[in-house]
Amino acid sequence: MKPIDFLMGITVAVTWGLGFTFAKAGMVQFPPIMLIALRFTVTAMALVWFVKPPIGMMWRLFGISFVIGALQYSLTFTGLDGLDVSLAAIIVQMEVPFATLMAVILLGDRLGWWRSAGMAIAFAGVVLIAGQPGVQDDLTPVFLVLGGAMTWAWGNILVKKLGNSLGGFQLTAWVAVFSAPQLFVASFLFENGHMEALANADIVGWGTVFYLGLVMTAFGYGLWFKLVSRHPVSHVMPFLLLLPVVASAGAVLLLGETVTSRTIAGSALVLGGVGLIMYRQMRRSGESPAAPRAVPPD
Repeated sequence: MKPIDFLMGITVAVTWGLGFTFAKAGMVQFPPIMLIALRFTVTAMALVWFVKPPIGMMWRLFGISFVIGALQYSLTFTGLDGLDVSLAAIIVQMEVPFATLMAVILLGDRLGWWRSAGMAIAFAGVVLIAGQPGVQDDLTPVFLVLGGAMTWAWGNILVKKLGNSLGGFQLTAWVAVFSAPQLFVASFLFENGHMEALANADIVGWGTVFYLGLVMTAFGYGLWFKLVSRHPVSHVMPFLLLLPVVASAGAVLLLGETVTSRTIAGSALVLGGVGLIMYRQMRRSGESPAAPRAVPPD
């Protein structure tokens, strides 16, 4: 991997990790689902003019946008609203074990002992995190984020079945186009205070919207798809292990969150298990540099 590609991988992890921190700050001013609806609106308006409409694939993209946009982000960010950023960012890493399990169920992949052990270790870390005081009193946010991770894994399978029929920016743009109205509907059904949020939002709130829409999504996804086009998916996925580290550091420095010893121990188990799965997949990988893309987990 060239130094520029390595730098791109680090940049993606930092961009997405800080996105978690900024999103948490933005939720003070916007309801979680509404915040993501605004995010995808900004992304769609920034990108849709520069990519061709995917004629003949609209219904498939609509279904993918429901799974990976509306459903996944509604679950993940509603859960984030009830958790510290450091905890949510770690639990989100369960996307990798869930994706591995989905590949076994839906694509006929073999699990093997190494990846089974990695999944068990990662789940043990989530149990350790969920059992600490302040979290065990209400496990709903934990299950929401886990549900988002599982939904992302499902969406990843759906996108992989598209093969290379769409470019990265084309996929990002049209998923955003279809996701935004779905998220607005979900927000109006399950949230309230929309007009007050719009009237009272300040530079922090709108800055969060534009960071999530332009930097985290349009720019971050662009770098990610560039990496995936040059290298096997299993070779670039390890960069995402940096995401919770950046998110936790940002939460401590910018939001004043504290990290407990139990959180650190649980995080080590989750990241260790995820790392073991990635390592085994890298060793077994027969992917070519043009392998099907993976969908970013944010």
